[in-house]
Amino acid sequence: MSDQKRAVILLSGGLDSATLVAMVRAEGYRCYTLSFDYGQRHRAELDAAARVARDLGAVEHKVIGLNLNGIGGSALTDSSIGVPEAPSEGIPLTYVPARNTVFLSLALGWAEVLNARDIFIGVNALDYNGYPDCRPEYIESFERMANLATKAGVEGQGFRIRAPLQNLSKADIVKAGVGLGVDYAQTVSCYQADDSGRACGKCDACRLRAEGFKNADIADPTRYF
Repeated sequence: MSDQKRAVILLSGGLDSATLVAMVRAEGYRCYTLSFDYGQRHRAELDAAARVARDLGAVEHKVIGLNLNGIGGSALTDSSIGVPEAPSEGIPLTYVPARNTVFLSLALGWAEVLNARDIFIGVNALDYNGYPDCRPEYIESFERMANLATKAGVEGQGFRIRAPLQNLSKADIVKAGVGLGVDYAQTVSCYQADDSGRACGKCDACRLRAEGFKNADIADPTRYF
């Protein structure tokens, strides 16, 4: 492998994770992107993730199949739970039990195989403060666990779990991505997008995305149905 530093990046295909890939690439990393087919409502985001990985020059893009819909408990994995279309208090129905923990664990395994020391996740504590697994203390705790639970960590080649979008507003994220050449028309953020990736314009993800472009004073390329 090249001596250039390597990073594993969780890539959903949405606005935040696309921006994250561009930021990591700009830091000089060889980017290995990881997505999950976990039983979510639609596959449009997986198609978007593949486009983003290709367009932003990922060395390898991997999709791992899971069955989080087997346990349900979320509007994103259980068709009997409707996607909320109004802002809610507390932990939203779109929270997927253990999702970030499962995703980061698999990213950790791949990073150890690749001899990559850095794992990036696009969580955002300002916009998504209802999700317990997006908080800074969660990221810090997972990093401690990663360095206790791995051969690399025990041998002193520790991992860093990095979340550079954590304290940015959605507008700041949009501005950063545009500055780095991200084509947001290729991304899908909607919780209930149709098969072609068109957005509902009603769910929390759509609302936050639209507000981000508006507050950044940048034209929104999102397609709606």
